[in-house]
Amino acid sequence: MTARANVWPGIVIVEGIMGSGKSTTVLRISDRLNALGVSAVGVTEGVNPHPIRFDWDLPWVEMPAAQLASSAVARWRDYASYVSTSERISIVDGQLFHGNLTSLFLLDADMDLMFAYIGDVVAAIRPLRPLLIYFHQGDVDQAIRAIAAERGDPWLRYQVDWKLRSPYALRCGLRGLEGLIDLYRDYRRLTDRLYEPLDIAKISIETSRRDWASYEEIIHRVLTSPDGQVPTPLPTLGR
Repeated sequence: MTARANVWPGIVIVEGIMGSGKSTTVLRISDRLNALGVSAVGVTEGVNPHPIRFDWDLPWVEMPAAQLASSAVARWRDYASYVSTSERISIVDGQLFHGNLTSLFLLDADMDLMFAYIGDVVAAIRPLRPLLIYFHQGDVDQAIRAIAAERGDPWLRYQVDWKLRSPYALRCGLRGLEGLIDLYRDYRRLTDRLYEPLDIAKISIETSRRDWASYEEIIHRVLTSPDGQVPTPLPTLGR
């Protein structure tokens, strides 16, 4: 295999709300690049131990948001250092928004802290020429209901019991499936705000039609664009 041949980013991050297709897309991008002779690894959310996400085993009220942000940025810096010496492109499921940023949101962290956290992560990965792929579903209500129906009651109970006991959910009085939907509407408003000013290469794809073949072709064209000819930021697609 050739190292990063004909592909310009050293790291690709696929973002979006639950059920937006992140994990599947990460693996398909990785498989496609490897099939073309470009060494790539897909880092899904279920990797254990996770190389980027900072995990902790404390009740919500015992985790200071600033400590979580600092620890998560340190994990990102370590991973960026590793990728900089690796011959494989990393295709990462979330971890810019989904992951520790979600935890900061659930901890009801100050907006300035969350923006500073994203700024620190971007600074850590900027030397890798990152590409952010933002899966954006216009109807959050429909998206959450669809993934809840697909994954069943045990999954829904897990999500509700975990996320709706967070400081943010308790402050907002969120309960049950409707509360989870309201939470993700608020979360998507946050990630939209974080996405817009990012000064890294990025594309936003509306995935509600679930036309995965078309989305993958868009992503592949971006990944294999001639070096130096890809505008930054990249245009928004499918919105």
